[in-house]
Amino acid sequence: MRQAMELINFVAKDGMISDACADIPTVQNNRSPHNVMSIMLCTEELEQSNSLYNAIKHFEDIVEITRMTLVGPPYRERLKNALDAIIERTQDFTDSAYTSHAHREKILLLCDRARLELNQLFRIGVTLDQSECTSPTEDLEAAILQVLRATKDLKQELQDTALDQAHELIKLFEENDVLNYLKTAALAGDQDRLEEFSEKFTEYAEHVQDACKLLQHIASTECTQVTSKNTESSLKVFAAQVLNSCRTVAVHPMCEISKENLEVFIEMWNLLCQDVISIYKEISELCRRDIQYKTVYMSLPRPGKHGTTSKQLKPLKLDVEEQAKIAKLGLEMKLLTSEIDAETERWSSTENDLCKRARSMSQMAFSMYQFTRGEGDLKTTQDLFTQAEFFAEEANKLYKLVRQFSYLVPGGQHKNELLEYLDKVPTFVQQLQFTVKNPTVGKAATFTKVDNVIQETKNLMNVISKVVTTCLFCATKYNIDFHSLTSQTQTASPYQNDLEDYVFDRSTSSSNLPSKDSGQNSSKPNI
Repeated sequence: MRQAMELINFVAKDGMISDACADIPTVQNNRSPHNVMSIMLCTEELEQSNSLYNAIKHFEDIVEITRMTLVGPPYRERLKNALDAIIERTQDFTDSAYTSHAHREKILLLCDRARLELNQLFRIGVTLDQSECTSPTEDLEAAILQVLRATKDLKQELQDTALDQAHELIKLFEENDVLNYLKTAALAGDQDRLEEFSEKFTEYAEHVQDACKLLQHIASTECTQVTSKNTESSLKVFAAQVLNSCRTVAVHPMCEISKENLEVFIEMWNLLCQDVISIYKEISELCRRDIQYKTVYMSLPRPGKHGTTSKQLKPLKLDVEEQAKIAKLGLEMKLLTSEIDAETERWSSTENDLCKRARSMSQMAFSMYQFTRGEGDLKTTQDLFTQAEFFAEEANKLYKLVRQFSYLVPGGQHKNELLEYLDKVPTFVQQLQFTVKNPTVGKAATFTKVDNVIQETKNLMNVISKVVTTCLFCATKYNIDFHSLTSQTQTASPYQNDLEDYVFDRSTSSSNLPSKDSGQNSSKPNI
């Protein structure tokens, strides 16, 4: 019961049990150091949240980045460590006593295949270094695809292994009556039969825990990973409590409290088993849905209305060149989002409008990058185009804000550099809006539009990244406070009316820029 309460305390405090463990020797003197150590070990197990799915996804991201880094020496080490982490986690599958021999052998072969393909990628990277090549080659692209295909096959085999084991466990739930036999032996006070069924229940409980651990490894969402991890820990706790309560009832068969405790723990165990079944069904559905989404993504446009045509088109598979082109653009855009996120984190106070706008645009661009991988919330081409429109609007708002900021920057080289980057924003916004509104019919035209939208978004994101970086430098150098920016510019800036007039017309995709005849150059105000 004490361990169960400690588990509840761990979940309620969201992993803060380690602090409680530090206070245990002084607060509860009746607890032995051995028990304290067991709690700390349990805490370490609960805090191991890196699943095999996450490790594979991390490895695939690094592999895709090699299209731009050309497998440089730093990335070779990262790739090697990432693959080692995957192979280390596969030991939970291969070491399991309930994994079939066929699955175990196939997992080991696929791990060897992934390592061989990665070594081939390394050899091509060394060749590119020696030849001082600055652009990816066909051999590099082929090697990258082979590595990704190997990891995909490994992930699929691991999913099949975990789901097969969980499916067998469901049959075991329906057929196994060991818990009832254990309860009957405890109520009868039969010690011999109690020990016999205790061994069977222990083996049965280990099987359930093992299946839950494998389900956690293949879970594709954070929610299911956390749920399966906590369920596994709870199973470990309550399995011991069921056995202890049975032994207590066998020693004190007339004690009503011990019988009630036994009923409570058995009921809790059955509920946890039902949770395992629910987790299995949810993860199984996620795996099927993941395959469906990736299959549908390989065809553009998808069936349905896309804002460009009302005719439903049959999905056709993209060729390798088209897939690689979109993936490369998406990867470049992801790197830009990382740069902006890194810049905004450097601000002493990130709760200003510029940081909020920049982070918002970074999140939008990242969702568009996920679309190129067949992931995320953007499921159709129309979703992508709508996101691009919002992205352009957000760029407009950031443009206005930075224009106000530029009035507070003293004249000089840094201000000219900021205005130089800033003046490019309206042009790229217009180009993106024109591209989004361009009507298309047919698969080839829609793919071209998707490609152009991602390209224009990347160009705009590149300029925004430079603007944000320059703003950070100027704000730090001249000690400009963003919190008072809006009020200062509204009362002191003679260009406020010009700023309010600068709004893009979404119907014509044109901008109403302040006229040069107004006496001031709006791009370089004379402050």
